Amino acid sequence: MMRYDAGNYDIAVIGAGHAGIEAALAAARLGLRTICFTINLDAVGNMPCNPAIGGTAKGHLVRELDALGGEMGRAADATCIQYRMLNSSKGPAVRSLRAQADRAAYRLYMKGVLERQENLTLKQAEVTDILTEDGHVSAVVTRIGAVYRVRAAVVATGTYLRGRVIIGDVSYESGPDGMHAVTALTESLEKLGVRMRRFKTGTPPRINRRTVDFSHLELQPGDGEIEPFSFETVTPLENRAVCYMTHTTQQTKEVIRANLSRSPLYSGDIEGIGPRYCPSIEDKIVRFADKERHTLFIEPMGLDTEELYVQGLSSSMPEDVQLAMMRTVPGLEHAEAMRPAYAIEYDCADPTQFDATLECLTLPGLYGAGQFNGTSGYEEAAVQGYMAGVNASLKLRGEPPLVLDRADGYIGTLIDDLVTKGTNEPYRMMTSRSEYRLLLRQDNADIRMCKYGRRVGLVSQERYDRVLAKYQAVDAEIARIERTTIAPSDTLADLLASRKSAQTDTGVKLGALLRRPELDYTALACVDTERPVLPKVVWEAAEIAIRYEGYLKRQEAAVKTFRKLEGRLFPEGFDFNLPGLRMEARQKLSKLKPRSIGQAARISGVSPADVTVLMIALGLR
Repeated sequence: MMRYDAGNYDIAVIGAGHAGIEAALAAARLGLRTICFTINLDAVGNMPCNPAIGGTAKGHLVRELDALGGEMGRAADATCIQYRMLNSSKGPAVRSLRAQADRAAYRLYMKGVLERQENLTLKQAEVTDILTEDGHVSAVVTRIGAVYRVRAAVVATGTYLRGRVIIGDVSYESGPDGMHAVTALTESLEKLGVRMRRFKTGTPPRINRRTVDFSHLELQPGDGEIEPFSFETVTPLENRAVCYMTHTTQQTKEVIRANLSRSPLYSGDIEGIGPRYCPSIEDKIVRFADKERHTLFIEPMGLDTEELYVQGLSSSMPEDVQLAMMRTVPGLEHAEAMRPAYAIEYDCADPTQFDATLECLTLPGLYGAGQFNGTSGYEEAAVQGYMAGVNASLKLRGEPPLVLDRADGYIGTLIDDLVTKGTNEPYRMMTSRSEYRLLLRQDNADIRMCKYGRRVGLVSQERYDRVLAKYQAVDAEIARIERTTIAPSDTLADLLASRKSAQTDTGVKLGALLRRPELDYTALACVDTERPVLPKVVWEAAEIAIRYEGYLKRQEAAVKTFRKLEGRLFPEGFDFNLPGLRMEARQKLSKLKPRSIGQAARISGVSPADVTVLMIALGLR
């Protein structure tokens, strides 16, 4: 094959899924000449698994990305058709926004954003090779021989790398949704010394709306008061679709058990490791044998299609078994499957080969993002894409990198988990992964992250000023609440009685009342006669700060201790072959090259005694 010079760019982004989109936009918006490659232009921003944005902890990631200047939150608000706040009855730390997206509209929105972005070229082509000069990324090559000279490359290949679709005893080379797989790039990466592995994910069947009996389904409407993903969304949003719930039955279990011998998951045909927290229906039936039923969610694929997505019915069973399963589910007895469920295996990289900037430790100029780094989920992919695109750009501009730590946000937790601990299965973000989740709420992502977006140049000064003004208003309301005394009155007595709260014969501080779990800011309006008119986001932030003051102070103290260790950095080229370190610690530290004492302490196999040796070596003891 003849190769030819196709031009010079600063950064190549390989893939235009959720990671590739954010990487390409970040780089281009920072002034770097960027080219973004996709297998098919009609698959830009595709949602092959489920047509939704957000969810538990994932909503936090979208909010943080929006506050950094990313695109996903704005795209979601432009194209989502039903919004629900998950865990709304629980504490603020675990509340997460989830919205049903119009799959086609989201894809077209993102494609349009990329097409209109200055400094960005969007190209349909398969990248088959990455070239280097003097040990640094120098070019990418497409299947037809086009050589693009670049100074950095972000690999965001999703599930396309040697993708293999599996349905029962049938398997074939393919990417998601019938797109062709990327077959040659894995070999190129391995030649460059990148350690690869094999993971697996799955999708549920899609069914035709007109063949569903909705009288047997439970309606699941959206929220009455919609909270947007983007802090910048000011136009009121509306729910334009509804979702439904149903459940598997005892007959469903019987069908699956009778056909387990035909399951590639148990026959050994599937080699890749699947996500623990999103198992296939056959895996659920085996692992949770005593559970009587499993919930299924029937969700629309968009406003202009009759396709419905059956969340919870992911499977790699043969198509005839999938149909037999659906026949046992209330409401789906006559459902027509438009697309069968399938499993897909794909190649990805061991994320411990990358540092906190997402640059490869052994190959300068190569960055990884998204499922290529071993994660699952659109949101996890998008935030990594942003960080990879930003850090590749900052490095080429000779500027300090953007590294978020575990106390900064869920993005920092996600990346630290990947590069420090690694993952032996597709990684999914959860609120339980953060030690500081009460501080890292989705509602305060703007004050936590906008400063970083402003620092790198992806958040305007005007936007940052609005964020500062908002939190000045929050602080003012906290101060007002704490100094305001509520005098005894019949109104107060009636309120306390109605809420089964202890009565008071003397004046009581408004803040003390607000700290009572049975009372809240809204209920206290009847006695808080001097209350100013404030936006909901302001008084809610003040209420959280007061009600959870003790817990917040404890987490802030823990963060201070954490930051102390994170600030103890190893010098460039530090030799971890120290006397006194155990052999396992030497090997892991030399391989992972942690940035700080804190990061070193989180590496599996590094003991407290090893950390002491490291601190002595740095002259800290």
